[in-house]
Amino acid sequence: MLLFFILGLLVHFVFFASIFDIYFTSPLVHGMTPQFTPLPPPARRLVLFVADGLRADALYELDEDGNSRAPFIRNIIVHEGSWGVSHTRVPTESRPGHVALIAGFYEDVSAVAKGWKENPVEFDSLFNESKYTWSWGSPDILPMFAKGASGDHVYTHSYSAEREDFGARDATKLDTWVFDNVKDFFHAARNNQSLFSKINEEKIVFFLHLLGIDTNGHAHRPYSREYKDNIKKVDDGVKEIVSIFKHFYGNDGKTTFIFTSDHGMTNWGSHGAGHPSETLTPLVTWGAGIKYPQRVSAQQFDDTFLKEWKLENWKRLDVNQADIAPLMASLIGVPFPLNSVGTLPVDYLNNTDLFKAESMFTNAVQILEQFKVKMTQKKEVTLSFFFTPFKLLSDSKQLNILGKARSYIKQQKYDESISLCKELIHLALKGLSYYHTYDRFFLGINVVTGFVGWTSYVSLSIIKSHSNLTRGVSKEVKKPSHLLPCSFVAIGILVVFFLLIQACPWTYYVYCLLPVPIWYAVLREFRVIQDLVASLLTFPPSHFVGYLLAFTLGIEVLVLSFFYRYMLTAGLIAFASWPFFTRLWTQAKIASLSWTFFSLLLAVFPLMPVVGRKPDISLVMGAGLLVLLLSLFVITSLIKRKDNFVNEELLVHLLQMLSTVLSMLVVYSTHSSLLRKQGLPLLNQIVSWTILASSLVVPLLSPTILFQRLFSILLSLMSTYLLLSTGYEALFPLVLSCLMFAWIYMEQETLQQSVVSHRQKLTSIEFSCNMDITQFRQLYLDDIRRAFFLVFFLVTAFFGTGNIASINSFDLASVYCFLTVFNPFMMGALMMWKILIPFVLVMCAFEAVQLTTQLSSKSLFLIVLVISDIMALHFFFLVKDEGSWLDIGTSISHYVIVMSMTIFLVFLNGLAQLLTTKELKLCGKSKSHLI
Repeated sequence: MLLFFILGLLVHFVFFASIFDIYFTSPLVHGMTPQFTPLPPPARRLVLFVADGLRADALYELDEDGNSRAPFIRNIIVHEGSWGVSHTRVPTESRPGHVALIAGFYEDVSAVAKGWKENPVEFDSLFNESKYTWSWGSPDILPMFAKGASGDHVYTHSYSAEREDFGARDATKLDTWVFDNVKDFFHAARNNQSLFSKINEEKIVFFLHLLGIDTNGHAHRPYSREYKDNIKKVDDGVKEIVSIFKHFYGNDGKTTFIFTSDHGMTNWGSHGAGHPSETLTPLVTWGAGIKYPQRVSAQQFDDTFLKEWKLENWKRLDVNQADIAPLMASLIGVPFPLNSVGTLPVDYLNNTDLFKAESMFTNAVQILEQFKVKMTQKKEVTLSFFFTPFKLLSDSKQLNILGKARSYIKQQKYDESISLCKELIHLALKGLSYYHTYDRFFLGINVVTGFVGWTSYVSLSIIKSHSNLTRGVSKEVKKPSHLLPCSFVAIGILVVFFLLIQACPWTYYVYCLLPVPIWYAVLREFRVIQDLVASLLTFPPSHFVGYLLAFTLGIEVLVLSFFYRYMLTAGLIAFASWPFFTRLWTQAKIASLSWTFFSLLLAVFPLMPVVGRKPDISLVMGAGLLVLLLSLFVITSLIKRKDNFVNEELLVHLLQMLSTVLSMLVVYSTHSSLLRKQGLPLLNQIVSWTILASSLVVPLLSPTILFQRLFSILLSLMSTYLLLSTGYEALFPLVLSCLMFAWIYMEQETLQQSVVSHRQKLTSIEFSCNMDITQFRQLYLDDIRRAFFLVFFLVTAFFGTGNIASINSFDLASVYCFLTVFNPFMMGALMMWKILIPFVLVMCAFEAVQLTTQLSSKSLFLIVLVISDIMALHFFFLVKDEGSWLDIGTSISHYVIVMSMTIFLVFLNGLAQLLTTKELKLCGKSKSHLI
């Protein structure tokens, strides 16, 4: 059994990793020649302001009194420069946003592994191409561009990470620090000849990263006074810095200013997904080489923002975020970043038509260089008769377009040249995508083949070892044939030879060879397949079709619930009616009514808004009070029922009640302290971490009697969950656990309807480390329902209070009882544990169901594995690489979640067994119970 689970884990890790090789490989190529415009640039220096987390509407809209929150920048739009909306891509996080702005390409997901802080792959950037770059701001952003730069010409000045505190009194100090340090820098430069000469060079960049708005948005939400006041503070700071630059350089007219943001933010203070509030960011440019404001009578856009912002008469020039990098490069005359995929927005340039055409030509050649390198790399590792080139951009077409564009420039037909260059860029980008995804279909076929084979093998294992389906069918013992193993060995050798001559990466060998032994194992069970077919032929066709339709419908409901949370509500309502279609209603009315009531109560949660959007501490307090009342009721019942209810057991329950009270006090105290902007009290932090650490130990002190142990687990985990809650979700584990208790009772009652004769009372059943395998029985059709119930409850545990497929469903306020200083890994781990707590509660209940129904954990787990794998196969086919970035990201997230769920299931099954079977004594040795 252990070997089987290890094999299953390895197979699922391979399937899980495959999605990263198929969809998440780095798009970067190396070996291109730098390209720059062969004409003098309009600017000697560039100043880039990035207001982290600033939404476009928050900057551009007028307040209630009709005044701008950023009067200086508003004045720039009307009198000095050009403006528009910069459209970002998913994931809308700080690192990918800054990479798109400064390097001109969209970060691949491999950056997640390093928290978007360090370079998982080397890339070129505007800073690297500049003569000198000075930057001020966050320690999370600045180092990644300095680390990747060649030479020692990128200078960073950042504050300590401890300043990034979401509970701080005044987050605008992060921006004030930047502005003050820039002022001190120019003051010091007047007395430092070496520095003075450097900042008077050409091709230099000044980068100001302003984190205050993002911090205030997370802590107080974008509609808060703090967020809006921070915008005014940034506006004042930008005005002062612009004045310093003009004064220092004597108004030489050679400075370009660009003000933008890396990403926006939702109304509930998060970002990461593809909501317009996250992807629409401001872009305001002015100074050397930038067009002055253009008055227009009408503009055509798909939105109504111009009217809302009262800017309908000022020309709006929208860009993709990666387009800003080539714009900055052309303004100061440095080579375009080698990996940039941005298209130069020539409408922003105030220069000659020749300069615009030459810059656009340079842009086209720079992107075409990447296409050529990518094509050469793929051609070198593919057999010539298998290689299929990108037909829309052949070598002759490349030369033809470049030749025509150059000819148009010589003929001073600049608009025609720019149009041709844009066409070439469009084709080259399509070609880059084509070669980047060249092996996707090939790898996908191999993964699907392995998937289907594995699911078939697990299904056959269930039928062979855990059911009576093939019993009674005659089995002839045949001498094993050597044809089958020899055939698969030959196939394996052919696959290896094919991959070797194409110089494929080692991961390709794993994906292509894995299906070979899996399908060999399947076909070895040919007799079982024959027996299964023979057994199914004895089934009435109507019954077989009915069961198949019910199973298919159940799988589809589970799949749809990932897209539409209300499908969980529909499923729970169907569950509520289950007793009325069986004899359970007549046998156990109280258990049936409890099941129905809690199913309908749990069905309400998927209909409610995603967690974090409307925080309400009173609901967290209410959930804590309900837990305390329930605890008092249970303790009273146990004292009345048991004469030997010892002081030790009472002490454990009182300790858990105290933890719940402390959690409520910490939540209330922390919330009040943060509202007063006094930060997270140290005592609250210590208590929170102590409760978290004890939550997995205290349940082990309670007796292993089924009900008492499960209730003890609930109390301990609820204490932690309260600390991680901000609203109605605090009630979710409580209602879920009540339904789990009802489920255990219902499954116990179903034993009377089955062929299982031996039935114990729930009050006498104890969890045990040493299960009596003689009591285990074979699987029946009703066990498929039990496995389906488990998968449905697991999905409900995931999506009951939010859509975790979307990054912006995570609310940072959930972890404020533990820490407020920005730490992506620690915060991510805490939020992941919050998601897993309901999961653990379901798995512990499942342990009890297996025990009461006398099933081995392996047999039911295998059915769950089959259901999960069929769902995963669904999502593998539903993964998109076209359409909106929100759709692409969500489709990949769904597959990753299902695969993670299957892998986590093994570990959480072990955790559930530990929590339910192990017992620690306050005094003396631990003990185990036998059934």
